[in-house]
Amino acid sequence: MRNLMGETRMNNEMINKIILGDALKVLPKIEDKTIDLVLTDPPYFFDRMDNNWNHKEVAKITNYCHVVKSLPPGMKFDKKQGENFYEWYLRISKELYRVLKPGGFFFSFSSPRLYHRMVSAVDDAGFLIRDCFIWLYTQNQPKAMSLNHFIDKLDWDNKSKQGLKEKLDGWKTPQIKSCFEPIMMAQKPVEKTFLDNMLKYKVGLLNTNVKIGKDMFPSNVVTTQMINENLDKCFLLPKPTKDEKGEYNFHKTVKPLAICEYIIKLT
Repeated sequence: MRNLMGETRMNNEMINKIILGDALKVLPKIEDKTIDLVLTDPPYFFDRMDNNWNHKEVAKITNYCHVVKSLPPGMKFDKKQGENFYEWYLRISKELYRVLKPGGFFFSFSSPRLYHRMVSAVDDAGFLIRDCFIWLYTQNQPKAMSLNHFIDKLDWDNKSKQGLKEKLDGWKTPQIKSCFEPIMMAQKPVEKTFLDNMLKYKVGLLNTNVKIGKDMFPSNVVTTQMINENLDKCFLLPKPTKDEKGEYNFHKTVKPLAICEYIIKLT
């Protein structure tokens, strides 16, 4: 979150500081209509990785290997995951709606699987859903699994088991290799007109002087990987440096600074 003006006494205590804490406890300390931009990457509520965040527990979960009893994060499909995420993010979004200036933007990284829950929560909190940015990448591990492990447990003779394995060769659980991450773009409604709002709050419009790729008009598709000439020309941002994730940073889903900077400069 940022406040370019820093004009309020309450918010001055947080300007240019990193605040560690529960968002639902920190946000109430921020005054109404004082924040220019929210850019966040919330927990996705996959497999106990929810708002009850504990580093040791998360590390234990995410280091599980690909075995049936300990599926990697995101593979255990449970409708409650989405329901719990929606309820929690609705509470967060209502607080963000309160602290954002009219016309202020709200960007939130998400997962393809629960993006609909995120957008529904933000929409129900009063925001306008303006767009969906796509972070495109190619380096990711497929999570689909074969059923050989289950076939081995069947009370069949070995020949029949082998025959079934050959018949189902290449058929795996429904997890296609994920090559993009959606980023929700929402906006608190402006007061009166865009011009009125910009003059009063200095937010609400996008700065199209910001370029992407080879001096191209800003796009809602971004990548930090060189993929091919046409995509790079339109969507490429600077590649992350090794310093962005040092040995001290154990976060499992670090986001490239270039993408964050691009979004901030746009607003």
